[in-house]
Amino acid sequence: MELIDKIEAYWTGRAEGYSEVNQGELATDQKQKWTENLKKHLPKGEPKNIKILDVGTGPGFFAILLAGEGYQVTAVDYTEEMLKEARKNAGALAEQIIWKQMDAQKLEFPGATFDAVVSRNLTWNLEKPEKAYEEWMRVLKPEGKMLNYDANWYHYLFDQEKRRAYEEDRKRVESLQMEDHYTCTDIDSMEEIAREVPLSRIARPQWDIETIKALGYKAPLVENEVWKEVWSQEERANYHSTPMFLVVGEK
Repeated sequence: MELIDKIEAYWTGRAEGYSEVNQGELATDQKQKWTENLKKHLPKGEPKNIKILDVGTGPGFFAILLAGEGYQVTAVDYTEEMLKEARKNAGALAEQIIWKQMDAQKLEFPGATFDAVVSRNLTWNLEKPEKAYEEWMRVLKPEGKMLNYDANWYHYLFDQEKRRAYEEDRKRVESLQMEDHYTCTDIDSMEEIAREVPLSRIARPQWDIETIKALGYKAPLVENEVWKEVWSQEERANYHSTPMFLVVGEK
């Protein structure tokens, strides 16, 4: 089986469970926290005049937030089951969002289509993440913004210090009697995929900044502590060793 097929099969199996996670986010103050963080970095102006592409939308979290704020939203995902969950989660907003099944590394849009491209927890899981960054640049309009929220997911498979910190996270979650976001999934399958994709073994976000600079993104910057603004207490306990960062670039 090709790697991309393994990835699709895994996320097809995760669609319902991941959807429940997004539903929880939409029902708590994380909805507002994420909305505020996104709007802080998005192009200024009337939302109804701003076209945004949500790449790797999963169960639709970013697409739903942004459509709710009045932006023109197109949401893509490689996995059909994720898009089904996203439409359900969007409810009355579903008709305002354009949904497409598509590869983040091979977008089927003309160049200079969107004012912004946003993504969360996607690039680490791609076979050719540099190609994704190149494609996102292509579909952005001049002066368009790219926002990528991600982390060094599964880097513990290649770094002993990270492995120790990861094990501490598991102990912390157990002691706090919280749900373990790793062991409640098919961890063996996910680790198998993580060993094959390139970014699991690379120190980030240094790689991201170097890559987007080389591709010609202007004003690249990283917010290493964005997790402090958007994560719940449960996420902080689960992922203490793997803090989320935000990479921002402009065309």
